[in-house]
Amino acid sequence: MNPVPHHRRQILGGLAALWLAAAFGPVAAHDFKLGPLRIDHPYATPTPPGAANGAAYLRGIHNTGDQPDRLVGATTPVARSVEIHRSVIDAQNVMRMRAIDGIALPPKAELRLRHGGEHHLMLIGLKQPLKDGDRFPMTLRFEKAGEREVMVWVQTPRDGAGVHQHKH
Repeated sequence: MNPVPHHRRQILGGLAALWLAAAFGPVAAHDFKLGPLRIDHPYATPTPPGAANGAAYLRGIHNTGDQPDRLVGATTPVARSVEIHRSVIDAQNVMRMRAIDGIALPPKAELRLRHGGEHHLMLIGLKQPLKDGDRFPMTLRFEKAGEREVMVWVQTPRDGAGVHQHKH
């Protein structure tokens, strides 16, 4: 039996690690499943020091099933509470954010909770600022599918837009 030289073992080991990371890393890190629901890339935007509130988002929730569901709540150890918020333009053309009791997830449809969009998860009473690169757990609660813990990545949006202070 011819042993594999040490440098070739290192190269092969490195290639195997890269292949595993490419095949499983990003999917496992940012996508989550709960029955027919696929939760894509939970993220939060950084907050300034001393900010009382922050916001978390989901690139999307895809309901692959034949039955409707609803996102009805969330919790996280980094904030006192989490509220589902909807942004609307009022009669005076001012953007207002209001807490709502849930978001419908129709069958075979995708809902996006993106910065600058209609919905987000308001993190009320932050225990510390959210810093770019941090991660934290958040449990999402659905009416039919139940609960699923996801890992939220704190990141500045790629386009640099949509980072706003939540003072309400």
